[in-house]
Amino acid sequence: QVRPVESGGGLVQAGASLRLSCLFSGRTFSNRFVGWFRQAPGKEREFVAAISWHGDATFYAESVNGRFTISKNKLQNTMWLQMNSLKSEDTGVYFCAAPYDDTKARPWNERSSYAYWGQGTQVTVSS
Repeated sequence: QVRPVESGGGLVQAGASLRLSCLFSGRTFSNRFVGWFRQAPGKEREFVAAISWHGDATFYAESVNGRFTISKNKLQNTMWLQMNSLKSEDTGVYFCAAPYDDTKARPWNERSSYAYWGQGTQVTVSS
């Protein structure tokens, strides 16, 4: 089992930057990829970005591509999300997640691919 824990959320003004962190504990060697999702009030949880755990491949939602950067350090069991040029529509609770521990092909950008979720960290961008 993998246990993700997020940190780094806060209240910022539009145009500012924020960096989220996610620390994974447990069976992290079984991760194939890890990702970030977010959920705005009254909306469904949506994909933000994902990164290969054992490689360098990344994948971004169109809404954040070019503004957000996902990275990770396997030795530290940590993943980050650098968020630049924040907009009010980026407001929400941000979750980090790890996928099911199996060999089934799973899309990185689908919520159903992820089995392990953190408790979330609030990001609020004021306009």
